[in-house]
Amino acid sequence: MTEIIVVTSGKGGVGKTTSSASIACGLARRGKKVAVIDFDVGLRNLDLIMGCERRVVYDFVNVTQGEATLKQALIKDKRFDTLYILAASQTRDKDALTKEGVEKVLKDLAADDFDYIVCDSPAGIEKGAYLAMYFADQAVVVVNPEVSSVRDSDRILGLLDSKTRKAEEGKTLKANLLLTRYSPARVETGEMLSIKDVEEVLGLKTVGVIPESGDVLNASNKGEPVILDLESNAGQAYDDTVARLLGEDRPMRFITLEKKGFFNKLFGG
Repeated sequence: MTEIIVVTSGKGGVGKTTSSASIACGLARRGKKVAVIDFDVGLRNLDLIMGCERRVVYDFVNVTQGEATLKQALIKDKRFDTLYILAASQTRDKDALTKEGVEKVLKDLAADDFDYIVCDSPAGIEKGAYLAMYFADQAVVVVNPEVSSVRDSDRILGLLDSKTRKAEEGKTLKANLLLTRYSPARVETGEMLSIKDVEEVLGLKTVGVIPESGDVLNASNKGEPVILDLESNAGQAYDDTVARLLGEDRPMRFITLEKKGFFNKLFGG
């Protein structure tokens, strides 16, 4: 049975595409057959983070409009045999995607025995974001622990509860909270909301906390999703997140400020 996961947020620049790429890689590393789809028509970025931008010949819109087959457009990842990328179009209008076209692509992927389809949603509440979430079985809501990001994500939760196929069927779409760019030091000084603060405002359970780290940007610039760097805290945190999405029980890491010992303070360590 194919599971469709939408990675969404109200605000741009919070790490949605980074998270989509890492979640897709994490699932594939566990032997799952995964397709990750870029719904951000006009502002294609997923292929850059996945390191396959030069291999894009046909895109998502080409497939939905019958200009190419799904097999022609899917790009097989070079690192994992079971991972495929479907890029967004850079040249089309945001209205180029239709509900019927998206549904056909998702059904074709399900018929090809994909275990997971990860939908990388554009920010906000426009058509691409609506189509990315409409067919989802569960959502990962990406939030930075600051007020504007949390407020915008609250709006997205309203849409998940009312504008999806599950909502129309009277069912609840499971939503998970993924906190990105988390800094325990800034939480302690009151510059940033705590995990508990965000959970209380949004009414969601946290599936992962990704620490603020330069490794994320470095990985993106190299076309290597940060989850592949298991030496980095961010990579380990994404790996924990994927494990929890699959039902594993893992403790949260990188969420508390490391207290300096007496000799560290004395010698400035």
